[in-house]
This record gives sequence, C-alpha cells and structure tokens, in this order.
Amino acid sequence: MALILLVEDDSIITAALSRALTDAGHAVRAVGQAAEALRVLTGEPPDLVLLDLGLPDIDGTDTLRMIRSISEVPVVVITARRSETDIIHLLNSGADDYVTKPFSGEHILARISAVLRRYRSGTDQEGPGTITVGPLVIGRKERRATMDGKPLKLTRREYDVLTYLAERAGRVVSRRELMTEVWRQARIGEEQTIDVHISWLRRKLGETAARPRLLHTVRGVGVMMVDQN
Repeated sequence: MALILLVEDDSIITAALSRALTDAGHAVRAVGQAAEALRVLTGEPPDLVLLDLGLPDIDGTDTLRMIRSISEVPVVVITARRSETDIIHLLNSGADDYVTKPFSGEHILARISAVLRRYRSGTDQEGPGTITVGPLVIGRKERRATMDGKPLKLTRREYDVLTYLAERAGRVVSRRELMTEVWRQARIGEEQTIDVHISWLRRKLGETAARPRLLHTVRGVGVMMVDQN
C-alpha cells in the first residue's frame, strides 16, 4: 500500500481514480490545485504524486518543476499531450512516468506499481560507503555528491545516472543499458532524454563534450567515466 497524492481538478476523474486506487489497496489524498499539492508535500509527504497537467491555478509543467525543487517524491503525470517533444519535455522536467488520456484504471495502476518498484528498489540498494572517481565523491548512503569538494545539486535521476556510471568507471556504458538499468524501461523519447541528462551532468561537473573531464563519449557506443587527473 502507498499513500498517493492525487492532483486533479475534475471531480469525476478524481472520484474514478480514487476508487480505483483505494480498491487496489492504496491510500489517497486528493487535491484540486497545485498550490494545495505543494502545501501537502511540505507537510505530509506521500509515496507518489499522480499529477494532472490541466490545473486551474498553475501550469502543470511549472507545478512539476516546483515539486522537484522541494521533493524527490516519484511523480506520474496524466496528460493529453502525445507528441515526442512534449513527452521528452515532461521527463526532463522531472516526471518519473506518464499516462496519456484516455486511460484505464488498470493501466494507471500498472504505471504506479512500476514506478514504486523502481523507486523502492533504488532506495533499498543504496548502501554505506562512498564512490570516488578522481575529484568526484559520491556518498551512497546520503545520496549526495561533491566535485572538487563542492556539493553538486543533482536531481534524483541525475544522481542515479552519475552513480551508475561511477560504479562502472573505466567501462563503456551504452545508452540502451542506461535506459534499461536506470530508467528501468525503454520507451519513446528516452534515448534523447539520456543525452540531455548527460549534457546536464557535464555542465554540473564543469566540463563539456568537447573538453571532457570525467564523462567521455565513445561514438556509436555510449559513455564512459574516466579519471584523467
């Protein structure tokens, strides 16, 4: 059972989703506005947020970014947007998964279960100790990373990608492997999303693709973390 925060302003959809979620054994807290959802997150954090993008007070994508600024809670987005560009934008803004309208109760329950499994699996596998690759130090227990002694401000997904690569320093990791092992699925737009995450990580590590410091692209194969210090 999970505590799910349902952010949806349509009373009919709220009733249907709440019924499906409670029938599946989950506890549901339903709110109709983004501002209320943000207040709930700072008070009684849920296990997962189910977020409809069509909210009356704040744009859904902006809401997603605000959630990510205060919490690492898993977020499944409900959207009518279907284009690859829109989906990539949502994933890059912090969504862990998405469902497009129309959808069935069984479909959304499956998505929620998959996200919770990935999230809990990643949390359970975090062990004590640190990973050090040159100037990069990752504290696995604290889920924190520093570069040259300075803390890195990473999203949960950026941390997961960085840690996965650091654990395999000196080995080329393919984009397909990252999709399978970090994203735990292969779906539309995710290869491009990986490229974006690598680009963001490079920026935060103080490097570029042309002048790499830790993350080296192996053309046509993948990316490899290498300590050149």
